[in-house]
Amino acid sequence: MSPTDEPLEGALPEAAPKDAGQVTRGWLIPAIIGSALLMQTLNATVITNALPAMARTFGVEPLRLNIAITVYLLSSAIFLPLSGWMADRFGARRIFMTSIVLYAAGSAACGFAGSLWQLILFRFIQGAAGATLMPVGRLVLLRTTPKNELVGALSVVTMPALLGPVVGPVIGGAIVTFADWRWIFFMNLPIAALGLFLVNRFVPEVREQDPPPVDVPGIVLTGLGLAALIFGFENLGRDTLGPLSVAGLFGIGIASLGIYGWHASHTPHAVVQLDIFRKKTFSASVIGGGFMRVAMGANPFLLAMLLQVAFGMSAFAAGAMTFISAVGALVMKTTAPPILRRFGFKTVLLVNAVIVGASFIGYAFFRPDWPHWAIMLVLGVGGFFRSLQFTSLNGMAYAEIDSDEMSRAATTSSMVQQLVQSIGIGLSASLLHGLMVAKGASRLTAEVVSPAFVIIGLVTMISMFWFARLPADAGDEMNGRKPA
Repeated sequence: MSPTDEPLEGALPEAAPKDAGQVTRGWLIPAIIGSALLMQTLNATVITNALPAMARTFGVEPLRLNIAITVYLLSSAIFLPLSGWMADRFGARRIFMTSIVLYAAGSAACGFAGSLWQLILFRFIQGAAGATLMPVGRLVLLRTTPKNELVGALSVVTMPALLGPVVGPVIGGAIVTFADWRWIFFMNLPIAALGLFLVNRFVPEVREQDPPPVDVPGIVLTGLGLAALIFGFENLGRDTLGPLSVAGLFGIGIASLGIYGWHASHTPHAVVQLDIFRKKTFSASVIGGGFMRVAMGANPFLLAMLLQVAFGMSAFAAGAMTFISAVGALVMKTTAPPILRRFGFKTVLLVNAVIVGASFIGYAFFRPDWPHWAIMLVLGVGGFFRSLQFTSLNGMAYAEIDSDEMSRAATTSSMVQQLVQSIGIGLSASLLHGLMVAKGASRLTAEVVSPAFVIIGLVTMISMFWFARLPADAGDEMNGRKPA
C-alpha cells in the first residue's frame, strides 16, 4: 500500500521538527485541496457577473436570475448533513474525488441548459455535488495538520480558491461580453480534470476507524429545515409565492430545526452535535462570523446590480473593476499569520469587524461619475480586510475541537455558512425589491441600490457581540502566539 492510500486514523498528528521536504509536502496538500475548490469559487464569481446576460437569454428580469444562485445553496443545504458521515464511512479522499466528477458533470449540463428551469435543475445537481467539496476538503486538512500549523495551512488552502474571485470577474466578463455565457460553466472541466489527478496522486485517505451509524432522522430534519428556510428567504418580498406560503416555509424550517434540537439531545451520534456551540471559539466563528458571511453572500449580487444594471457597465468592465477586491484578499493571505500572532484572534476580529462594516457602507457612495481608480481602491481595501476576517474566523473555529469531533464540526460549520450565505442573497434581492417600491422606481438606479450596502454593512457589525465575549487568549494555540 502506498503512502497516499494508507488511511489516517485517530487524533491529529503531533507537531514535530520537519526537514525541507516535509515542509514542502505539508503545504502541498492544502494547495491541492484549494485548487480543487477553485471550481466553486470561480463558478460563484462568474455566474454573478453573467446574470444580466443570462436573464436576456431566458427572457426574465435580472433580479429573477438570483434563483440560479439560491437553488445551488438550497441543494447544498439538503446534502451537506451527509458529507461528514460519508467521509468517515467511505474515506474523505474517495468522496472528495467523486464530488469533483459530479460537479464537473453538473457544470457541463448547466452550459447546455435551454431554459431557465433546466438551468435550475442542473444547478441543483451541481449544488448536491458541491455540498461535500468544502467540508470534506477541510476535514482532510484538519486531520492531517497539527493545530499550531492550521492557520498557515488554511491560508494556503484558500490561496488557489481565491484565484476564482481574482480571475473570475475578468474571465467571466470577457466571456459574457465577447462570447457566450455558457462557457462560464464549460471552463470548470479542465480544472476538474487537473484537480482529480492531483488529489488521487498526492492527497492521503482519511477516515474514522469506527464510524458512527448514519443519523437518518437528523439528516432529514436538518436538510428539510435548511431547505425551507433558504427557499423562504429566496421568496421573501417577492410576488412568486404568496405571503402565507412564505410564512409556511419559515414555519416548516423553524419547526424542523426545533424538532432536530430535541432529537439531537436524545441521540448519541446526531449528525450535528449542538453541544459543540458551547465552545466559545467555535460559536464566535460560526454564529458571530455568520453575520459577516451574510454580507459575503449579498456583496457580489449587489455589486453586479449596481455596476452593470444601475451604472450601465458591460460585464467585462464591471469584472475588471471588482477583481481588485480579490487581489486585496490574495495579498492579505501572506500577512494574516503574523498579524494574528502579534495581536491575537479577539483583537483582530473586533477591530476588523468595524473596518469591514465600514467598507461595505463605503460602497453606498459609488456613483457613475466616480473615477474607476477610486472605486477600485475602495474595493481593494475592503477585500483585504474581509479576507483577514475570514482567515481569522476559519482558523479559530477549531481551537477547542477534539479529533473525534472534527467531521461533525466541519459539517456543522459548512451548513451554517450555506444558510447565512443564502440569507445574504435572499436579503439583498428583497432589499432591492423593497427599495424600488419605497422609492417608486421602475428600474434599478444608484439611489435604489446604495442604501442596501449601508444595511448590509451594519449587519456585519452585529458579529462583535460574539467576538467581545472571547477570552483574550482565544485560539492562541492555533497561531503559536506567546502569552503577553
